[in-house]
Amino acid sequence: NGAVPGERGKQDKSVKRGNWGNQIEFVLTSVGYAVGLGNVWRFPYLCYRNGGGAFMFPYFIMLVFCGIPLFFMELSFGQFASQGCLGVWRVSPMFKGVGYGMMVVSTYIGIYYNVVICIAFYYFFVSMTRVLPWTYCSNPWNTPDCVGVLDGNVSTRAALNLTYFLNATQKRTSPSEEYWRRYVLNLSDDIGNLGEVRLPLLGCLGVSWVVVFLCLIKGVKSSGKVVYFTATFPYVVLTILFVRGITLEGALTGIMYYLTPQWDKILNAKVWGDAASQIFYSLGCAWGGLITMASYNKFHNNCYRDSIIISITNCATSVYAGFVIFSILGFMANHLGVDVSKVADHGPGLAFVAYPEALTLLPISPLWSILFFFMLILLGLGTQFCLLETLVTAIVDEVGNTWIIRRKTFVTLGVAVVGFLLGVPLTTQAGIYWLLLMDNYAASFSLVVISCIMCVAIMYIYGHRNYFKDIEMMLGFPPPLFFQICWRFISPAIIFFILVFTVIQYRPISYNDYVYPTWAISIGFLMALSSVICIPIYAIYKVCRSEGDTLLERLKNATKASKDWGPALAEHRSGRYAPALSPSTESHLEVQPLQPEKGRSEAAAASPVQGSNGSAHSQDSRL
Repeated sequence: NGAVPGERGKQDKSVKRGNWGNQIEFVLTSVGYAVGLGNVWRFPYLCYRNGGGAFMFPYFIMLVFCGIPLFFMELSFGQFASQGCLGVWRVSPMFKGVGYGMMVVSTYIGIYYNVVICIAFYYFFVSMTRVLPWTYCSNPWNTPDCVGVLDGNVSTRAALNLTYFLNATQKRTSPSEEYWRRYVLNLSDDIGNLGEVRLPLLGCLGVSWVVVFLCLIKGVKSSGKVVYFTATFPYVVLTILFVRGITLEGALTGIMYYLTPQWDKILNAKVWGDAASQIFYSLGCAWGGLITMASYNKFHNNCYRDSIIISITNCATSVYAGFVIFSILGFMANHLGVDVSKVADHGPGLAFVAYPEALTLLPISPLWSILFFFMLILLGLGTQFCLLETLVTAIVDEVGNTWIIRRKTFVTLGVAVVGFLLGVPLTTQAGIYWLLLMDNYAASFSLVVISCIMCVAIMYIYGHRNYFKDIEMMLGFPPPLFFQICWRFISPAIIFFILVFTVIQYRPISYNDYVYPTWAISIGFLMALSSVICIPIYAIYKVCRSEGDTLLERLKNATKASKDWGPALAEHRSGRYAPALSPSTESHLEVQPLQPEKGRSEAAAASPVQGSNGSAHSQDSRL
């Protein structure tokens, strides 16, 4: 766990902030954070659309050259300073706006992500019945266009096979689609027409925020215990659904559709852009959550090993989820006598329309529905925990006094209440329009800009040599040469490629047939800019407040690491971080010589000690 054997004075624990109970808690939390709804409802669709098995090639290339290096950089950054996404910018105070940008992004995602969880809660509760409410077309909310896969006799079904999604004269709608649009959402005709608040969804939103708050009531101490269940049980459900799926007739067709490589598509830039974007967004880079979670690690924890484990687990889960989704969709397409592409969908359309409809064809369909939506809830909660903890940690670390640390629970409660209130408009009849607007704009290109600036700030402003020495001091070995090259050259280049690709591929957002008005798209761009604009605003403010007679002097002082940058605990501050025992020493560092009779030279010459994680590091606490 990173504690140093043989040193009584070195506990490697932060009494003030707290630590993870053990390393498994950190790994499970990070897996829960990285593995989210996108793994289930975005990756499988991207894969089949971009050449099936051929898409795996650019996907794993991007994982190796961009995903894992960025993941390792954020984990090591947070762990070294033991600070949240604001506190770590003592490394170069002018760039603290990056931390504020991360907070803004996490706020937006936290608001709409919990609304998706609340819809999953709603479907979970209504599945507790003998017949799923979206099975037949005989309900008050159904229209004459509704044709269910289980309605009518054999001749009707034969006629349905011919008209399913193909007949332009009669627009066939499924019972699950009408249930989603006309009953659950009671969808309005325009994003500006909010209509009434859907009370069932509002109640479920309250439930999901209460669950998140209770799990975070004691910070990482309580959430670390909850993740033993929330991060592992989705894999149990995925496996149950996978076993059920592959035993169905037509499942193989669906899986072949998902995996059959179309190698000609590899030469298409869009495929590479989609692969890079999916890796980047799926791992949660630049949200601030990775820095926050790593800040609760012990100083000498091997975050290099953790970053590789978590990144690969995340990507393997995406591939595995594809089998679960496409085996059921293949069965449904076979049942209807149509091509798999006619029933495949992504996003909310897959989770709340296509997949639920496929489940109605199975015996004991309510059981499979309960399992599927329970899995969605757990996948969502794992990410939501970290989003909320990111905001709370940033606020508590920024204030930093004992008073607020003792009242961290009330800060968590305050953030949860505000998140609930801001989520209420998303439960109105136009709520899904706003949710998709936030999903498309609030956390798209702004994340790419934030990540790019973070790479540049650490590698080129703070200095790559300084950062590599910091990692060596923390882990006992410098980052491997591959990561050094990626951090300095390859990863920033890929991030820039994603940014250019995002701009070139930009299309105004639409939802089914509804095209968003210009004013709504303008709001979307303002949301995207609101996180990025923090960076130049804070940089200008910091330069103006810095000492110096000329602009160049002010810039140098604003980018120079502050005196309190470095390991949070005094026992880890050695070498260039060794505190000068003077009145100027920062108040939060309680510096006490552990062995005053021995000189500093002995500390410098101390032999490496083997840590419990298998890596060597110096006994750097002897001052």
